[in-house]
Amino acid sequence: MVFVVYIKVYSSDTIYDFLDQTVSYSLVQCQEIFSDPETGDTFFEPGLYACGPVSGNNSGSYLTMLSSGGLMFGIINIIGNFGTVFVDQSYWQSAIAARPQAAARGYLLGGICWFSIPFSLATSLGLASTALMLPITSVEAGDGLVPPAVAVDLLGTAGAVLILIMLFMAIVSTGSAESIAVSSLVAYDIYRQYFNKEATGDQILKVSRIVIVVFGLFSGAFAIVLQTIGLSLGWVYLFMGIIIGSAVAPLWNMMTWSKASGTGAIIAAWSGLTLALIAWLVGASIQGGSISVANLGTNEVMLSGNLVAIFSSAFIHYVYSKFIDPHDYDFAELDEHIDLVEEDTSGLTAAEKDPVELEAAYIWITRRGYVLSFLLIILWPLLSVPAGVFSRGYFAFWVLIAIAWGFGAALAITIIPLVESKDEIYGILNGIWTKVTGKEIESAEEIAKHEFEDESDGTPLKEVDEEAPAVPETAISVSKAVAVEVEDEEEIHA
Repeated sequence: MVFVVYIKVYSSDTIYDFLDQTVSYSLVQCQEIFSDPETGDTFFEPGLYACGPVSGNNSGSYLTMLSSGGLMFGIINIIGNFGTVFVDQSYWQSAIAARPQAAARGYLLGGICWFSIPFSLATSLGLASTALMLPITSVEAGDGLVPPAVAVDLLGTAGAVLILIMLFMAIVSTGSAESIAVSSLVAYDIYRQYFNKEATGDQILKVSRIVIVVFGLFSGAFAIVLQTIGLSLGWVYLFMGIIIGSAVAPLWNMMTWSKASGTGAIIAAWSGLTLALIAWLVGASIQGGSISVANLGTNEVMLSGNLVAIFSSAFIHYVYSKFIDPHDYDFAELDEHIDLVEEDTSGLTAAEKDPVELEAAYIWITRRGYVLSFLLIILWPLLSVPAGVFSRGYFAFWVLIAIAWGFGAALAITIIPLVESKDEIYGILNGIWTKVTGKEIESAEEIAKHEFEDESDGTPLKEVDEEAPAVPETAISVSKAVAVEVEDEEEIHA
C-alpha cells in the first residue's frame, strides 16, 4: 500500500500538500466540506473528523513528531507491547521450541520485519485518509476502518479484497498461535500439574483439543460482547497495558535476577494490576467528572493506568525480593526441575545444549536487542524533534525509509524461509517427481560429480579395493616421472 499511495497514485509531495491544506481549513470551511450536498446541513464536529489544526501538535500539523497525543500513545503502546511479549504464552513456546541460535536471530529479524507493518501502513493508509479528507469519524478509526476505507478509495473492490486477505491471514495466524498457547497452559500447567501428573502424550493432546474448541468459542463470544457495549479495537488496545503491564517487571526479574522472589512476583503482579485499575478509574473521574467509556478511553487516563501498572509492580517486586524474601537461585538447576512428557531430546544436538553456546547466543541477542530498542524508541524520535514541522524534503526521506523498510521486510520473509528450507523443498519435489516419473531428481552434488566424470576419461571414479594388491613404490615413482614429463611437454606446446 505504501507503493500504491506514494508511487502509483500519488507522490510524497502531493500527500504533503494535501496534509498541509487539511490543517489550514477554518471551522466554517470544515463545516462546508463535511455537509450533506442535498440539504446543505453539516455533520462536522471538531475532533470527530480530520479537518483543521490538530490539537496538541506543533503548529497544528500532522507532519511533526512534536505531538502530545503521539507521545502519550507511544508510551502506552510500548507498555502494552511489553506486556504482550512477556505475558503471551505463544512467544515463549516459539522461543523454547526453536534452537538457541535460530531463536535469537529469528526473533530479532522478526521484530525488524514486523515494525514495517505499523510504520508503512501508518505512513501510507493513515496519512492518506487524512490527506484525502475521507469522511471517517474518530469512532470508525478506532474500530480499525481506516485501512479498508483508503484501500477502497484508491483501488476500488480490489483494495477491499486485498485488505480482507491481509486481515484474514493476520487473524488466522494470531488466532491459531493463541489457541495453541492457551491449550498448552491448561493441558500442561493445570491438567498435568494438578489433576493427572502421570498424563500421557495422548491424554494431553485430547485435553489440548478440547481447550482449543472452548477457547475459540469463548473468544468469539467475548468479541461480540465488547462490540455490543461499545468498546472499540483502539480502546481495547490502549487498555491492554493496564491489564497485563503489571506482569512485565516480575517476569523480567524472575528470568534475569537470581535474588528474585517467586512469591514476590505474584504479589507484585496482582498488586500492580489493582493499583493500575484504581489509578485508571480515579483519573477518568477527575478528568471527565464521571466514569464512562468515553472518559475511560482518553489518552491521559489510559496513560496513567499503564504507567502505574508497569512501575508499581517493578517497585513492589524489588522491595519484596530485596528486603522481605531474598533468594539466591542457581539458574543451572533449572533443567533439573523440568519433567518431560516423553524423554525425547532428539531435536537438540550436544552443541546446542552446550552452556558456552547458549551464553554466546544470549550475548548476541542481548547486545543487538538493546541497540535496536535504543534506536527505535529513543534515538529515532529524538532525531525527528529538531525538524519541527517536516519540510517537503524531510517528509520525502521519511516516505523513502518506509518504502525501503516495507519492501525489505517483504523480501526477507519471502526469500529467507525458502533458502533455509531448500533441503526440505528438494526432498518434497524429489518425492513428487519420483512418484510421477519413477526417476529421482539429481542433487547438486550428483550433478557436479557427473560433470567431473565427463571432463575426465568418462569413466566414473572407483573406490579403492582394500583387498587389492599394493602398487610397488618403484611403479609409483615411474608414474610420477611420466606425469612430470607430460606436463612439461604441455607447457612447451602452450
